Amino acid sequence: MNLVVNGDAESGPGGSAEPVQGVTGWVVREGAPALIAYDLGGGYPMPSDPGPAGRGSRFFSGGNSPRTALVQDIALPTRGATGRAAVDAGRVRYTVAGWLGGYAAQEDGARLSVEFRDAKGTPVALSVLGPVTVAERGSRTALLKRTASATVPPGARTARVLLVFTRSGGGTSNDGYADAVSLTLTATAQAHGGLK
Repeated sequence: MNLVVNGDAESGPGGSAEPVQGVTGWVVREGAPALIAYDLGGGYPMPSDPGPAGRGSRFFSGGNSPRTALVQDIALPTRGATGRAAVDAGRVRYTVAGWLGGYAAQEDGARLSVEFRDAKGTPVALSVLGPVTVAERGSRTALLKRTASATVPPGARTARVLLVFTRSGGGTSNDGYADAVSLTLTATAQAHGGLK
C-alpha cells in the first residue's frame, strides 16, 4: 500500500500550468506548484512522452517559482507485519519511487527524498532520488522512474517525503516534473526455529 497521499497529482485543484495555492495531502513549503494535465500541450509532457504506463491525467511541476517544495509527514504503522515491533527488529523494508523528469534540453529537475525519523523527530535514515538529468532524458521531455529500497531503520516512527522542483535555466516556468510518487513497506521473511 502506498503511504503517500495524492502521490499521483490527481486530487484537488489543478489541470493547467497555473500555480495552485494548496495540494491535497501535501504542505507547500516553498514556491508555487502546478498540477498540470498531460493533455495540456504547449511543450509539457504529453500522454505519448516517456512516463508512467498507468499514468493518470495530471503530474506535478514546479509552477513558476525558482524553487518549489512539497512535503508530507507520514506516521508509520504501529501494529501488524510492518509495525513498530517489526521495524525495531529490522524486519521491514521500504521502497521509495517516483517518476521524475524535465523539459527538452533544460536542466530544470525534480528531486524526491524520504527521511525516516525516530520518536523524538531525529533523522535516522535518508534516501534521495533524482534529479533526472538532460543526458539521462536524451534531451527530450520525459519522466523516468527512479527507485530506492532499504531496511527501515530500527526506531523509525515517521517518514518525511519531500519533493523539490528546481529551475536552473532561463524562462519563468520551473520545468521539474514528478508523478507516481510512492512509499511502500514490506515485511521481510522471519527466521524460523526461534532464531532472530
